[in-house]
Amino acid sequence: MLIGVPKEIKNNEFRVGLTPPSVHELVARGHRVIVQTGAGAGIGLTDEQYTAAGATLVASAQEIFAQADMVVKVKEPQPQECAMLRPGQILYTYLHLAPDPEQTAALVKSGAVCIAYETITGPGGGLPLLAPMSEVAGRMSIQAGASHLEKSKGGAGILLGGVPGVAAGHIVIIGAGVVGTNALQMAVGIGARVTVLDKNVDRLRQLDLVYGNRISTLYSNAHAIEEAVLSADLVIGGVLVPGAAAPKLVTRDMVSKMKKGAVIVDVAIDQGGCFETSHPTTHADPTFVVDGVVHYCVANMPGAVARTSTFALNNATIAHAVALANKGWRQALRDDVHLKNGLNVCEGKVTYAAVAKDLGYDYVPADTLLA
Repeated sequence: MLIGVPKEIKNNEFRVGLTPPSVHELVARGHRVIVQTGAGAGIGLTDEQYTAAGATLVASAQEIFAQADMVVKVKEPQPQECAMLRPGQILYTYLHLAPDPEQTAALVKSGAVCIAYETITGPGGGLPLLAPMSEVAGRMSIQAGASHLEKSKGGAGILLGGVPGVAAGHIVIIGAGVVGTNALQMAVGIGARVTVLDKNVDRLRQLDLVYGNRISTLYSNAHAIEEAVLSADLVIGGVLVPGAAAPKLVTRDMVSKMKKGAVIVDVAIDQGGCFETSHPTTHADPTFVVDGVVHYCVANMPGAVARTSTFALNNATIAHAVALANKGWRQALRDDVHLKNGLNVCEGKVTYAAVAKDLGYDYVPADTLLA
């Protein structure tokens, strides 16, 4: 198979779909890989490293999309990239379709086979291709929140860890999944006062056993969320409904009652966000203010630490890339129900139930197309 890796074009996105070691894995199995010149330059992966791994360099994204049987990316294709996709071509990347009707319509129109990292499941449950970026984003959320609590960034001027004689700041984490757990590790580490909310009492029990009286745990409902948010200096939104739009757990009314200068970090923004006041931002212009509350809603947070993120992502994605290349998409999906769960759009049909429901498409099960 001919596999193509274009340079990412989203704002301040320096990650790359395949690292040189991943290219080597594919080339060693008899596949050809073409990489756009400079695709990894932003994170120190040189063209020479790619050619040494067996890749062929091409000058433009147009050449990648025109030639490749499978395009491997990181972020969802931008409109100009969607326009270059063709029927039957495999697109293997993050998609986050539920809150993005324009991208979904473009992918349906393309006729391409679109496999989303974020809905591929794992043998032990969970979302193993989403997990590494959720780990990064969860840890980054505390860094970003701490930074924007500084007065010069529009925040209240609070040091989250406090100092002797001055109370620590209060961090509220909504959702105790991968994002929330990694945010919690960082929050406890800097000495903040931390409250974690989740609907899974078993998960809260596990966290209580690990962290004891260093954290507070609350069962998540509207009343508990409102009480916690109103006392918070920093709120992290880390909820996820796989493949679907994130639920709006914090209302505009709640935000209006929050402390002035408090900070919201909406890690769920890729799936539409879990704050009613959220909208996507970029690393170039990461925040906006609603009712005196600073909102950090960067849709590709891990892109800020692009080198770490690229290698962590490739660790999770390469095995399925090899399977797709070795077997072709139909046989690879027949052989692996977890990979099959990643198929979101295929040959003009929406094949992921949550996306179809949220955006009003007819749902066509993947098995229908694999028969």
